[in-house]
Amino acid sequence: MTTANPGLNVQALRALRATTRDLPLVRDRIRTHLDAHEGYVAFSGGKDSLVALHLAHQAVPDVPVVFFDSGLEYPETYAYLVDLAEAWDLNLHVMAPSAGALELMASAGGWDHTAPDQAVPDMHTVLITEPAAAAHRAHGPGEIWGVRAAEARGRAAAYTNALRRHPCTCPRPCSSPQERRAHHGGRVARNDGTVAYGPAWDWSTEEVWTYIARQKLPANPVYAKLQRLGAPEHALRVSTMLDGSHLTEGRITWLRRGWPDLFEELAAVLPRLREYV
Repeated sequence: MTTANPGLNVQALRALRATTRDLPLVRDRIRTHLDAHEGYVAFSGGKDSLVALHLAHQAVPDVPVVFFDSGLEYPETYAYLVDLAEAWDLNLHVMAPSAGALELMASAGGWDHTAPDQAVPDMHTVLITEPAAAAHRAHGPGEIWGVRAAEARGRAAAYTNALRRHPCTCPRPCSSPQERRAHHGGRVARNDGTVAYGPAWDWSTEEVWTYIARQKLPANPVYAKLQRLGAPEHALRVSTMLDGSHLTEGRITWLRRGWPDLFEELAAVLPRLREYV
């Protein structure tokens, strides 16, 4: 009698891999950053911010954790947030914008051929800039986030330029580019006086998943659902259910396949959604 081979367990394999990252140094940098600037951890529910949150929570257990609720998050994300906050005893703060993403999209008129186009506030300002400013007023100018350079050219440029401008202040000056990246990379000072540090800023996607597996961290169940649906690696994203910058990359197709009832509810308000599936 033969038995089916279940195949290689990728998660188990990842959990066995050792990291080359100096994690104590990363946690020390988080503590130093928050001591200097105070602030919060920005948590989106995604894999990158989960790694940043775990490292920050180890370094400073009572650090404020801020979730910016667009109103268009996956239902699993909300449940995941509640469970994680309870399991890790997070100092969690949920911040909602002055107008939700769906409200802004519907009021603009561009999602319905029969509706007039109207001027609406800039979505980036309403959903990101204003809530982030409120979080900084409440908690301080510092921020720990999961933004990685590999995610976009603009992010990579921001990190590279910031590292180039930041002088080495170590008692023993950094002797190599690798040492300089480890001790000073990942810090971005903004014009508004806020300062962000990304603990996993130069990690690869595989390093992120390996850390999650090795530390046995609970990933957002949206990832597993998208994988079961057959979504490719680049589509494994946890953010708002609708993102105007990814309309032609199949994202709405996965929404319709995995959350058909939600898709129908959204399409009733935004009829042009059907043009992308």
